[in-house]
Amino acid sequence: MSQIKIILVEDHQIVRDGIKSLLANSIDIEIVNEAENAYELFEILKTDLPDIILLDISLPTMSGIEIAKILAREFPSIKILMLSMYTSEDFVFNALKAGIKGYLPKNITRYELILAINEVYKGNEYFSKSISDTILKSYINNAKLNAKSSSEKLDNLTLREKEILRYVAEGYNNNDIVERLNISIRTVETHKTNIMKKLELHNVVELVKFAIKNNIIEI
Repeated sequence: MSQIKIILVEDHQIVRDGIKSLLANSIDIEIVNEAENAYELFEILKTDLPDIILLDISLPTMSGIEIAKILAREFPSIKILMLSMYTSEDFVFNALKAGIKGYLPKNITRYELILAINEVYKGNEYFSKSISDTILKSYINNAKLNAKSSSEKLDNLTLREKEILRYVAEGYNNNDIVERLNISIRTVETHKTNIMKKLELHNVVELVKFAIKNNIIEI
């Protein structure tokens, strides 16, 4: 395998030296250049394109996240591996949105740093356990919030509205519902409008998806 070419972007010399020492004896990985800020990095990229950029978040003049956005747009072949002391949810998800392929804390071990570089080089994503835990925790919390939100919305419906919701989701048209419930078409339409408003839906397709997701109907 040819050597994996790395550019290291970090504004503290002592940190760069530490990372270089971790990778010094790796025969498959070579740090081909270093930069302290965005300007230096983009000057290097005019003549030297690496396989991976090891990128810090906290940098002078332009943050690592803003740099990552530009790299993802202008240099899509370069893979970005974020290496940062900031591991909170906001930083991680902003970095993910920017297009990074991996995220590591700065207290990473030599073994895991090399593993992450190789995985990202192969086209995979890599996140340290602490970062993966952050992502998973956020996903679970969001799922709980969404479930709670759907439940609260359903609780706002009257019994008649829930009944009409089920009929609409099952494919019954207004005339069918009129016959089954012995109410006027105007009443059916009013109920449907109120249901859409209370559930914050915009069309029947969204209503059907909501009904399936919340076990109102079965498929």
